[in-house]
Amino acid sequence: MKVSSTPADSPSIPRGKGELQIHLRNIPLLANLTDEEIVRVKADMRVRSYAKRDVVLHKGGSGDGLLFLLTGQLQVIDVTEDGRAIGLRMLAPGDFFGEIALINNSTRSASVVAMTPVLVGFLPAATALHLFSHSPSVARQMLQHLAQKIQRDSEFRALLSINNTTKRIFTYLLLMVQTDADGISIVKNLPTHQDIANMINTSRETVTRALLTLAQQGIIEKEQHRLVILNRAALERLVHGDSA
Repeated sequence: MKVSSTPADSPSIPRGKGELQIHLRNIPLLANLTDEEIVRVKADMRVRSYAKRDVVLHKGGSGDGLLFLLTGQLQVIDVTEDGRAIGLRMLAPGDFFGEIALINNSTRSASVVAMTPVLVGFLPAATALHLFSHSPSVARQMLQHLAQKIQRDSEFRALLSINNTTKRIFTYLLLMVQTDADGISIVKNLPTHQDIANMINTSRETVTRALLTLAQQGIIEKEQHRLVILNRAALERLVHGDSA
């Protein structure tokens, strides 16, 4: 789909009998672009829809553009030599991906799979690279993103080195925790137990037992779209040595 020529930061995307408005300035990476830059991005961006479990990006594919998750949820995965799918991280609306292959002019290092029906914006390489080199706000955010990515990857490698499987699960939860506007510690869009198991190299049953233990101890509470950490200090104590 090609975005239409409705207001400068609000491309209109046909969906059946109605239309979906995509406000480009709601995408953090694009929020501070000039009006001229927004017009260029809007003209070049294509929007694609994918069904649940569709592969949005294939490992080994060409780095021909920068992608933005507009609606839904994606998972970045890698496939081991024995064919196992290992989840690396989850993507939420507003996130971008495919930047490493684009910057390096290399092939994709991982695959991206739709966990729900999704809409994805595709920005061609020439336009994305122009933003990287000519837009200070985009360049600054990209540097911050890459620094955070290095830190997250380092933390995840440390997590995988933990021999105690239960502590590995608890540590994973702590890495996922965010603080919402009310100061509550939460995990948004918690992956399925199987996806968590794939990410941290354990079984789904082990993940289920560990989360049940935390719930029984009043440390976490499962809600419809998030996991609430009721007692973060207790979770941290479990991670740092105390048994569950």
